[in-house]
Amino acid sequence: MTPTEGTPVPETSDLIDVDSLLSDSELELRSTVRAFVDAEIKPHIAGWYDAAVFPTEIIPRLAELGLLGMHLSGYGCPGRSAVEYGIAALELEAGDSGLRTFVSVQGSLAMTAIHRHGSEEQKQEWLPRLAAGTAIGCFGLTEPTAGSDPGSMTTFARRDGDDWVINGTKRWIGLASIADIAVIWAMTDDGIRGFLVPTGTTGFTATVIPQKLSMRASIQCEIELAEVRIPASAMLPKAKGLRGPFECLNEARYGIIWGVMGAARDSYLAALDYSKQRLQFGKPLAGYQLTQEKLVNMALEINKGTLLALQLGRLKDAGTLQPHQISIGKLNNCREAIQIARDARAMLGGNGITLDYSPLRHANNLESVRTYEGTDEVHTLVIGNHITGIPAFR
Repeated sequence: MTPTEGTPVPETSDLIDVDSLLSDSELELRSTVRAFVDAEIKPHIAGWYDAAVFPTEIIPRLAELGLLGMHLSGYGCPGRSAVEYGIAALELEAGDSGLRTFVSVQGSLAMTAIHRHGSEEQKQEWLPRLAAGTAIGCFGLTEPTAGSDPGSMTTFARRDGDDWVINGTKRWIGLASIADIAVIWAMTDDGIRGFLVPTGTTGFTATVIPQKLSMRASIQCEIELAEVRIPASAMLPKAKGLRGPFECLNEARYGIIWGVMGAARDSYLAALDYSKQRLQFGKPLAGYQLTQEKLVNMALEINKGTLLALQLGRLKDAGTLQPHQISIGKLNNCREAIQIARDARAMLGGNGITLDYSPLRHANNLESVRTYEGTDEVHTLVIGNHITGIPAFR
């Protein structure tokens, strides 16, 4: 347990009464997820992060709380709103980005791919199990040489009689080593298509990527697909071209917009609490003008970022959210959250480089979050394209 855990901290991050914009059910959900994180995540996360362990024992609890595929309806899925999903993501990432990432990979990527693009048989087979946490999914899009440009993927699926045979390599694939089913995107003679590949299939190998400096309480893998043979029924029938995976990625990006504000808030509160207790030159750090300026700037960006996330969530629930708006949220909130975490670490001085405090852990995690699901550069160009009408990707 860190020095600040177990001690109630006044809610000083909401300076403009954002809570008044939330419904009773949204506030109730937030309280439930926050209590779970405070009781079952924060007391253990430093140890999990240090040991580079993803705590699989929390998966049943996440399912019990209705956090797996929570924005999806039917097939055993919780059917909650986009705003409720965002609130849950924020509270989970206040615990750790890696744990929010699990919910994102399972629900926003793997489950969304099946829910939106799968056949009725595929939905019936996998979605209830994934929602219950009795099966784990992963999403294989990124490759060693195809990250921001997935259209250049070299993984290829060829038709062989009634089967498909897949060959290729995927990298930075969350949960692959513990997954039961993998959504694999591959080039075919008919363009990019998605396939459901049981991870026990001959030729499928998932290897955990070791020695990470970020997202240590999370699992990322490299997948090798060597003559992986699957039946024709394994293809996702409604996904053709890059639109299929991009629709799933936008679901994940939306959750990130909220989630990183949780990491920012936790970093801010750690710095605030520390600055009130740490005495320098005869008075608390919090009594110095420079310290107060830093705290004010953090709180301002948390309030603005949370309002942005909430506005995008309301648009999403109304069915009007646009891709460039998701890019605005992802670019802004990741950029501000990582700066808040870094500034909070600096306020902790030398103590801030230990796992007794959360800001540097959050900052390290946010290096990954800022990179995956679209880098700053990619989202800048998406927004620039919307503003100017001129694509500048090439």
